[in-house]
Amino acid sequence: MRAPRKRPAGTAEKARNRPAAPPHPKTLENLKANLGPISTVAVRRLETDLEWFQRLRADERSELGLVAQRGISSFVRWYEDPEEPLWVLTQVFRSAPTELTRSISLQHALQLLRIVVDVVEEKVPELAKHHDEAALREAVLRYSREVAFAAADVYARAAENRGSWDARLESLVVDGLLRGEHSDSLRSRIAALGWASTGPVTVLTGSAPEAPGPASVARLRRLAGRYAQDCLVSIQGDRLILILGGVTDRDLALEKLTAAFGPGPVVHGPEAPTIFEAGRSARLAHAALSVAPAWPAAPRPVHSEDLWPERAMAGDEAARAAMVERVYRPLTRSATGLIETLSTYVAVGHSLEATARELFVHANTVRYRLRRICDLTGWDPLVPRDAFVLHCALVAGRLADSCAPIDTSGPSAAPVL
Repeated sequence: MRAPRKRPAGTAEKARNRPAAPPHPKTLENLKANLGPISTVAVRRLETDLEWFQRLRADERSELGLVAQRGISSFVRWYEDPEEPLWVLTQVFRSAPTELTRSISLQHALQLLRIVVDVVEEKVPELAKHHDEAALREAVLRYSREVAFAAADVYARAAENRGSWDARLESLVVDGLLRGEHSDSLRSRIAALGWASTGPVTVLTGSAPEAPGPASVARLRRLAGRYAQDCLVSIQGDRLILILGGVTDRDLALEKLTAAFGPGPVVHGPEAPTIFEAGRSARLAHAALSVAPAWPAAPRPVHSEDLWPERAMAGDEAARAAMVERVYRPLTRSATGLIETLSTYVAVGHSLEATARELFVHANTVRYRLRRICDLTGWDPLVPRDAFVLHCALVAGRLADSCAPIDTSGPSAAPVL
């Protein structure tokens, strides 16, 4: 059998673009002569039929009127030259300013297009001559379809550009917060992202999910929207940072959002009073995340304060100072022997009876004092991990009282002969 003959490239496109028959010169003459009246009727119909059109500013209404006029004149030009490619029709909307896509939605743009097409169709019997009415009506419908696709393309591109810009702006905001920036530009960027929460802010950080991309970030943002009023998402290298504002149930939110992170530890910092003070919470969370492997059994997520000992051993001065000020100092200011009881309890291997014998008190007295330590510091000596934190705080406090900071960075002194 003979193989089918191949059609020249672009034949199908030209056949789709070309009107069914060449237009009659009188029809073209009528179209060109009535461009102004048709545009005027179309704009008047927009003002009377569309409520949202009346609420626009004068410059926005003027721009939409120009879009309608360009659409009608572009149709006449295309109808006159059947070989003109339809991609030129995208200029009807593409020539509109970018702010226009922010002023009206795609739905409104299609409503505008429908009214313009209706106006032109109503004029078809008056404009078409010598049996051109059917061909002209078909051309109007074909043209309106292409312009509708062109409008959808313009709005899709605008949405992509806004999404890319918002993602870059969000990364800049998170970077500025991490660096402790307090400039007016940072405030304006946060406002541009639509941040409305004025309450406490929670920072959550951990490893980024595998193959992070716009789709995964969008899913994470939707998930965060269920538990927080506002959310900032930033992927910096292999780390994912979430900044949450207006959280209703903090424990539930942290538990659910942890599942969106990649494998490994997830750390949340202390609550910050406002978004502009979230930088310190983020820095503490990052410091804790860097030493989290030292505690393999850490919960997920874990509070940055739960990793005080590991952070202090890694040289985090803020963690050492926090243990001294929030654990050691309150115990030393107590007049009921709490610091002596904790010191003895740690020294004898966490035994109540041995502690009681060393202090010459009853075991119930030791139990009472240990409960007082828990009430005062928030750490329970009867829990192994909490006892470890209390032990490290005890060591850090003793060093703070009796030893100046040791500097081993300089050269050692030469021995005296």
